[in-house]
Amino acid sequence: MMVVARLAGVSHQTVSRVLNTPDRVRPETRERVEAAMREVGYVRNLAARSLITQQTALLGVLWTGAGYSGPSSTVAGIEVAARAAGFSTLVAAVQYPDEAEVAAVFRGFRDRGVEGIAVVAPHVGMADFAREHSTGIPTVLVADTDAVEGCHVVTVDQHLGGRLATQHLVDRGCRRIAHISGPLDWFDARARFAGWRDVLTESALPVPEIIVGDWSARSGYAAAARLLAEPELPDAVFCGNDATALGLMASLRDAGVDVPGRISVIGFDDSDGSAYFAPPLTTVAQPFTELGGACLDTLVAAIGGEEPGRRQLPPRLVVRRSVR
Repeated sequence: MMVVARLAGVSHQTVSRVLNTPDRVRPETRERVEAAMREVGYVRNLAARSLITQQTALLGVLWTGAGYSGPSSTVAGIEVAARAAGFSTLVAAVQYPDEAEVAAVFRGFRDRGVEGIAVVAPHVGMADFAREHSTGIPTVLVADTDAVEGCHVVTVDQHLGGRLATQHLVDRGCRRIAHISGPLDWFDARARFAGWRDVLTESALPVPEIIVGDWSARSGYAAAARLLAEPELPDAVFCGNDATALGLMASLRDAGVDVPGRISVIGFDDSDGSAYFAPPLTTVAQPFTELGGACLDTLVAAIGGEEPGRRQLPPRLVVRRSVR
């Protein structure tokens, strides 16, 4: 740092301010210091910086590691937003979380000096474990749940997404609308199911028993067999996610049932490739990039001492050709 200061003709305190609080340095001075850094190949030492400022610019991200579109896209969105804001991330995946494993991850994050933790908690168990072990460290849950017990919450309005999907089917003239949900210990599956049920009830339409899937194309394919065994096919199926819709449409196609001529199908997530299904899939898009940014903003506010709250982002309907 002293070499940079001499070359730029400033004090070492000014170099430190350029590194840590650049807005407090006049632009012409800052440019001179940055030019000197480039000339000597200066690389900042974040470990030394953390000893001085007591800030590591390090965040922890905990998630299930499951290969589903929603959680993985959310983690990617958080990491990109964190990097753009000058933070580094430590990402830990817990595929089959139990309390001991989540506690170990939180201890590891604390040992490495993270300033805050984002937990992508799609199901009840993960959220409960995170709340239990988040004491003393700013924590944001990315989950469609309430902000309680000291954790901030950022989420997409899954209930609204279920309503958008179902209302679109009703508006297109569908009257018998089936639903293949995700696992009902997942917050998103519960909320999408509730949105579907509420629209049918408000429209004075029958609310059939749901088929519970596991978010996979395989479960969508299997669900079609149950629908085909019924005395009468539904007019439409609202699938809990796009992968489920992919499997459902493949099974219907194998059985000679036309989509959307005989059955309309709608998905959820607007996952990569859904525009190229056969037919292209009408779905509900989640704003994963915006979700990552909102999670980071909320985590920074939590680190600054803001009281826990809940921030919710709206999804949007994407109309393609799988609904008649």
